[in-house]
Amino acid sequence: MKIMSDNSEITFSNYGVYDLESDLEFFLPNTTIKFHRISDNAFSYFRKNYEGMIVEKIIPIKSNNLKIELAPIRPLNHPARRTSHMFLQFDKDIYLSENSAASIFVHCPIEIGIFLVHESTRDSLDWITCNSLNSRFGLYGSPDTGKLCKYAKVSLATDYTDSNSYLEGVMQIVVENTLSFGQSISKIVFQITDNALYYQDSKTIIDGIKITMKKRAAVNIADVKTTSLQTDWSMSPTWEDKIVSTHMEMGLE
Repeated sequence: MKIMSDNSEITFSNYGVYDLESDLEFFLPNTTIKFHRISDNAFSYFRKNYEGMIVEKIIPIKSNNLKIELAPIRPLNHPARRTSHMFLQFDKDIYLSENSAASIFVHCPIEIGIFLVHESTRDSLDWITCNSLNSRFGLYGSPDTGKLCKYAKVSLATDYTDSNSYLEGVMQIVVENTLSFGQSISKIVFQITDNALYYQDSKTIIDGIKITMKKRAAVNIADVKTTSLQTDWSMSPTWEDKIVSTHMEMGLE
């Protein structure tokens, strides 16, 4: 919804479920979305971004009203859906002494989904990114055998309330160093389809990650596992197939 203040600044739309009875507009950074009733049994959908790209759809309906959910989703769709893995490069290395542990919060990119709400399911109508210039791929590993990931250079957050609305959510990372020497960590690679997203107003938080640095045979590795959040925030819907993955491993450099 659009709210104009005295100085004509736009207050962007909050996440949530909206009743669509006639016309509805969402205003997001660099993007405008409009729903318009064109008949008793159909709505039109219009989306325009800052580059002038327009998406239009017709939505037939069975009843007079329709519910729409605007929610943060995993950052896997722009510029194309090619991977389920995320590569977060920290802007500052994290150093842990031998046999120590630490808990940090980091920013993680998000995208935004628009869903049609049914009684027990959600249909994905559209998705957007409000930060397309920084949406890119990265390769973890060697050029011939490495893993293609969505890539982002990220900064530390103070806590769960420190998310950058519409652009990033906050994720807690617990790092444990079981090695007999100090170790720096500068990045994390993980399967983000294992991480649920949660929203409140315009803020987003994400299921966490636990990293255990340990030795396996003669190799130092980082064991990465997803940790579920306990929160009263609303869980975002997702239409992606979830591949069950309890953990993955990274090499330590």
